[in-house]
Amino acid sequence: MQTLEYPFDSGLILQKKRSLKRQLAAQEGLVPKKVAILSGSTIGEIKNILELFLLNAGIQPEFYVGGYALYYENILFDDGSLAAFQPDILYIHTSSKNIVNLPTQADSPQQVEEKFSAECARWQTLWNAAAKFGCPVIQNNFELPGYRLMGSMDAVDTHGHVNFINRLNTMTAEYAAKTPNFYMHDLAYLAASVGLDNWFSPTVWYAYKYAMDTQYIPILCHSVANIIKSLFGKNKKSVVLDLDNTLWGGVIGDDGPEGIVLGKETPAGMAYSEFQQYLKELSRLGVLLNVCSKNEEEMAKKGFERADSILKLDDFVCFKANWEPKHRNIAAIAQQINLLPDSFVFMDDNPAEREIVRRELPGVTVPELTAPEMYIRALDKAGYFEVTTLSADDKKRNEMYKQNAQRAALEQSFGNYEDYLKSLEMHCEIGAFDQAHAERITQLINKTNQFNLTTRRYTAAEVEALMNDDQYITLYGRLVDKFGDNGIVTALIAHKTAPGEADIDLWIMSCRTFKRQLEHAMFDRLVAVCAEQGIRKINGFYYPTAKNLPVKDFYATIGFEKVAEDEQGNRTFAFTGFDGYQPQCTVMETVLL
Repeated sequence: MQTLEYPFDSGLILQKKRSLKRQLAAQEGLVPKKVAILSGSTIGEIKNILELFLLNAGIQPEFYVGGYALYYENILFDDGSLAAFQPDILYIHTSSKNIVNLPTQADSPQQVEEKFSAECARWQTLWNAAAKFGCPVIQNNFELPGYRLMGSMDAVDTHGHVNFINRLNTMTAEYAAKTPNFYMHDLAYLAASVGLDNWFSPTVWYAYKYAMDTQYIPILCHSVANIIKSLFGKNKKSVVLDLDNTLWGGVIGDDGPEGIVLGKETPAGMAYSEFQQYLKELSRLGVLLNVCSKNEEEMAKKGFERADSILKLDDFVCFKANWEPKHRNIAAIAQQINLLPDSFVFMDDNPAEREIVRRELPGVTVPELTAPEMYIRALDKAGYFEVTTLSADDKKRNEMYKQNAQRAALEQSFGNYEDYLKSLEMHCEIGAFDQAHAERITQLINKTNQFNLTTRRYTAAEVEALMNDDQYITLYGRLVDKFGDNGIVTALIAHKTAPGEADIDLWIMSCRTFKRQLEHAMFDRLVAVCAEQGIRKINGFYYPTAKNLPVKDFYATIGFEKVAEDEQGNRTFAFTGFDGYQPQCTVMETVLL
C-alpha cells in the first residue's frame, strides 16, 4: 500500500489507522505470526501502527501486550501467560527512560564504573532470560539524552550521560553481534535522524508516558517492522534500474557516453556517483542489480565503460536496454532469474514510467524519486533490504545468478534436457542439520516461498532443537556444478508419527535449482533414511499460497499418491513404494555428509 511506503505521511497514518487496517486485513495470503510487545513506556498506539506495517509486509500479527513498564517482570517473572502465548517475535520497547543506574556528579569514578557494570548486567540478565521463549528477540538501544549537563564534555567525561549511554549502546551492539536470535533495533539512529529535540516531547512524556513524540510512532513502527519482515523472508531481493537521469545525468543516446553527467566534477555528477557506490555496496550484500532502460543496448552499455563509472556491466544480472514497455522487460527479468515480481524494487526518474509499472505489475515496489541527491535516501530509508543475517551465500548471490544465466545459455544448445543436466557435471552434498550450517538453513527456511510445500517457518532455536531430537529426520542439500557452488539450497524436515510412518513437515528449495534433480536426490536420501529406521510410509502435505502453486503436484511426480484434498486446496499425499525402490536422481553424484 503506497500510504505505508516511505516517504509516508505519519499524521495521515495515525488519523486513518482503522480504515487502513480494514483494507490491509482483507489481503489474501497473509502469514500469521504472534508478536509480544513488552513495555518500558506507553505502547498502545505503537501496537496499532506496528500492526499496519506488518500487514503491509504480508504478516498477520496477533499481539501479546505486556503491562505498562513491566518489561523486566514480564520476562524474568512470567506468570505463564507469555510462555502460553508462544510468541514468534518478542519486541522489548524500552528507551533511555528505562536506564536505572545513570551516574551523577557526586559519584566517584569507581562508583560510575560500578553503576555501568550493574546496568550492563541488568540488561544482559533480561536478554539471557528472554531466550527461554525460543523466538527472535528485538531490543531497542538507547537514544541520547535531551540535555547535556557539561556540554560537549558530556560525551567525554565518565559522569556524562551522553558518555554513559554511548557505552551502553556499544555493549548492546556487541551482545547482538555474538548472540543468535537477538537483534538490536537502532532507536538511537531514529531519534538522531529526526533530531533529539523533536523525537522526545517532555509534554507527551509527562502527560501520556510515551517516550517519544507521538507523531514519530509510525517511523518507529516502520523500522521495527523492517526487522520482523526480514526475519520472515519478506525482504526485496533485487533493484531494477533505469539509466538516463537515474544512474547518470543526461540521455546517453543524445549526449553520448562522454556527455553524460557522472564523476566528481559537478554536484549532480557527485550525486549520481554516490548513488552508484551505494548500489555497489548493496550488491555486495547479495541484492541483485538489473537494468531496464529505453535505449539502444550497445550505446547504453558504453556508459559503464567510463573510468569514473563505479558500476560496471559485470555488476548486473540482467541488462534490458530496448524500446519495449518497461513493465514487460521487468516481467521478462523476473522470469529469467526465476523471482516473483514482489521481489523487485524499480527505480526510474520518470513519473509516467513509474505509474505504468505500478499499474501493470502491482507486485513490484516503485518508490517515488525526486532529485538525484535524494535517491539513496529513497532506497535506504524504505528498509527494503534490512539485514538480520548475512551468510557467505548471501554475499555470493549475484555471482550465483550470473552462473545461472550461463547455465540457461548452455541449456539452449541441448536438444535433450537430461543430457544438458549431465553436462553441468553436478554433485550434491546431503547431510543432517548441524550447527555449522544452522544459520543458513534457518535463513533459507524463512525466505523461501515458491518451492515451499507447507509454508512453515522455524526460528533458529527450533532448528537447533531438531538436531538433537531422534523423532525428527532432517536433511539439507548443497549443489555444486562446473559453473560454481550454488550453496545450501534445500532443506527437509520430517517427524515420526505412528509406528512405521513419518510426516514431511517442511520441504523447501531455492527456485534457482528447482528441476535439476536435486529434489530427487533429496527424496532418494529420505527414502533411504526412512528405510533404515523401519518407516514404510511417508506422508506429504501441500498447503496452497499465491506463491507455491508451481509445486502443487510435486509429490505426484516423485511417486506419491494423493489421498485427500479439502475445499481450500490443501492436499495430502502418501508414499509407500519402498519395495524395489530405485533412485530417481540420475544426473549427479551424491555425497553423504
